[in-house]
Amino acid sequence: MSASSPARSVLLIVGGSIAAFKVPELVRLLQAEGMQVRCVLTEGGSQFVTPLTLQALSGQPVHMDLFSLTAEQEMGHIALSRSADLVLVCPASANLLARMARGLADDLAGALLLATDAPVMAVPAMNVRMWEHPATQANVALLAERGVRILPPASGPMACGEFGPGRMPEPVEIKDAVLAFFRQQQCQAGPLAGCRIVVTAGPTHEPLDPVRYLANRSSGQQGFALASALADMGASVTLVSGPVSLPAPAGVMYLACETAREMQALVMGSGPFDVAVCTAAVADWRPEHEAGQKIKKTGGSDTAPAIKLVPNPDILAELSAPGAGRPRLVVGFAAETENVIAHATAKRQRKQCDWIVANDVSPQTGNMGGVNNEVVLITASNVEHWPRMSKADVAKQLAARITDWLSE
Repeated sequence: MSASSPARSVLLIVGGSIAAFKVPELVRLLQAEGMQVRCVLTEGGSQFVTPLTLQALSGQPVHMDLFSLTAEQEMGHIALSRSADLVLVCPASANLLARMARGLADDLAGALLLATDAPVMAVPAMNVRMWEHPATQANVALLAERGVRILPPASGPMACGEFGPGRMPEPVEIKDAVLAFFRQQQCQAGPLAGCRIVVTAGPTHEPLDPVRYLANRSSGQQGFALASALADMGASVTLVSGPVSLPAPAGVMYLACETAREMQALVMGSGPFDVAVCTAAVADWRPEHEAGQKIKKTGGSDTAPAIKLVPNPDILAELSAPGAGRPRLVVGFAAETENVIAHATAKRQRKQCDWIVANDVSPQTGNMGGVNNEVVLITASNVEHWPRMSKADVAKQLAARITDWLSE
C-alpha cells in the first residue's frame, strides 16, 4: 500500500483584531494544502468577520459559546481542544495574548487553550504601541517559554495610520509557517523521517553577456511540487533551483542558483544524500566565453557573432556514478519531443541512474511551463505510463513510490 501525506487538523481561534478580515483567505489557503480547519470565533473577532463566512469557507460549524447547551452535553470545549493537531491563534490581539498568559478561561477560546494538549501557534496583530509595550512583550516571552510558537508580526502601515511592527503577516506567510510546523513534525515521525533528499528544479541560465543568456522554458513547478511532497513525508529536503518565479516551499532548505556550474557546486557541496531527484532542465551547453560588455552590432552589419559552445557539467551522471557517496536512489527526468520512451531509456542507461521520469514537452502538450503533466516512469525492469494529472499529483505519486522503494 502506498504511503500518503498525513491528515492535518487545525483549530483556528480568531481574536479581536481588525486583521481578522484576512482570516477567510487564510482558511482557504490552509484547506488548499489539505488541512481540515475548525474555527472558534471570539466575541472580539466576531466584530470583524462573521460566523457564516467562516462556516461557509471551512465547511465546519463555527464555535463561539462556552456555555452552549448542545455542545456541552458532551463537554464540547474539552473534545474540541483535543481534536486538533495544531491550535492556531490568529489574529492574537494584545488582550487575547494577555488572557493566554494569565490562563483565563471564562470564554470558549480561553477554556480551549487551557484544556488542549496540542501544540499552539500564536500570530500577534495589534497597534505598534501595544506590541512594543512592556506588558505585551512580557506576555509574549512567557508564552514562548511555555512552548507557544510565536509568529512575529510584520512591520508596515496600520489601519490606525501608524507605521511599525504589529501588522499580522500575510495569509500566505502564515500558511507557510503552519506547513513548516507540520513538516518539521513529520521529520520526527513521517515515513521518510531521517531520509536526506536533494531535488533539483527549474532551468539554468548560461550568460552570453551581461544582458543575454541561453535558457529553456522550464518553470520549476514539477520540482517544487516534488520537494513539497517529499517534505510532507518527513524527508529532510534540499531544493536546488535555477531562476524561477516560484516561492520557496515551506519547511525545505532552498538554495538558488543561476548556471549549471553553480547548481553542480550546490548539489555536490550539500550532500551526502539518500535520494537524488533531478527534475532541473540543466542547459547542456554554455558559451565558452561570457562577454564583459553587451555584444553590439558593428558597422551596420547584420552578421551574427560566432558563439562557441562548450559542455556543461552533467549533474545527473555525476550523482549516479558508482562510489561510496552515491545516493541509494537516483531519479532523473527526461524532457523529450519525439521517441520519448526510447530516448529516455537510453538516457537512463547512459547516465546510470536508477529511474527516469520521462515526458513529452512538445509545444502542443502544454507540459513544459503548464500546471499538468503526463509522465512515464522507466526503471531497469519496467515502463509505467501514468495518466495526465496535475504536477502536484505527479509529485505525490512519485514521492509515494520513492517511500515504498526505500521501505522494501
